[in-house]
Amino acid sequence: MPHYLEIFTRSFRNYWQYLTHEITHPSWGNYFYLLIGISFIFWLLEIFFPWRKNQPIIRQDFFLDAFYMFFNFFLFSLVGYYAISNVFTELFNTFLLSIGIKNGIAIEINQLPFWLKIIFAFILKDFIHWNIHRLLHRNKLLWQFHKVHHSVKQMGFAAHLRFHWMENVIYKTIQYVPLAMLGFGINEFIVANMIALAIGHFNHANIYLPLGPLKYIFNNPQMHIWHHAKKYPEQYKYGINFGLSLSIWDYLFKTNYIPESGKDIELGFPDDEHFPKKFLSQEIYPFKK
Repeated sequence: MPHYLEIFTRSFRNYWQYLTHEITHPSWGNYFYLLIGISFIFWLLEIFFPWRKNQPIIRQDFFLDAFYMFFNFFLFSLVGYYAISNVFTELFNTFLLSIGIKNGIAIEINQLPFWLKIIFAFILKDFIHWNIHRLLHRNKLLWQFHKVHHSVKQMGFAAHLRFHWMENVIYKTIQYVPLAMLGFGINEFIVANMIALAIGHFNHANIYLPLGPLKYIFNNPQMHIWHHAKKYPEQYKYGINFGLSLSIWDYLFKTNYIPESGKDIELGFPDDEHFPKKFLSQEIYPFKK
């Protein structure tokens, strides 16, 4: 027990040092300023090339979504998630050692070129996330958490990171086992996450960019807007267009749905008029339900 307590306290200290270093040492090579830079680029695209031209530049809940971005990317880890996850990682690795798997790696991929590991990690991570996303819609309990993301009423790039902190726990817990046991390192995770961050901002942004045949591979605003529709067709009652970065999973598994331009469709979910509008109320909502 003292060993795990030491991991917990050290992780708090290390993450605080990491975050303060990120903030006080601006560069395009760290998460904090990459998030700001990517977000600023997509905001400029929304300003100069809007798909919904009547949507305000400072759209509904713009600042709420901006806070969610920094909370889910940084503050949530600062208040304990990073420390707790490190303890569980140590427990999991101890379990693997007990069954004969050393260093938490079941299949070694380090001999692959770095660029190939990035592609492999990105595709595998996105497929895992696509399945988790479907689970969030089908499971009644998990849907209560996912409602936070679907409470967006005007779509914009920052809506990408409006989600309940429990989704962080669910996604990262489920993806950890297959990705870590394949031997992916921190550098592969960082690059894959940055690519996913940019595509996620793009999917939610108020911009129109014809992709041609690439729409069958990459997610895009014209596809993802239908995922946020307030009402789904009866045959898709659990949702449509679940892709996060890649749309190919929806086309392969027949969950794609783009009947027409969704530029002006109503967003949300049934009875969302009763859903809380403030951050703390939204965070508490699933537990009250």
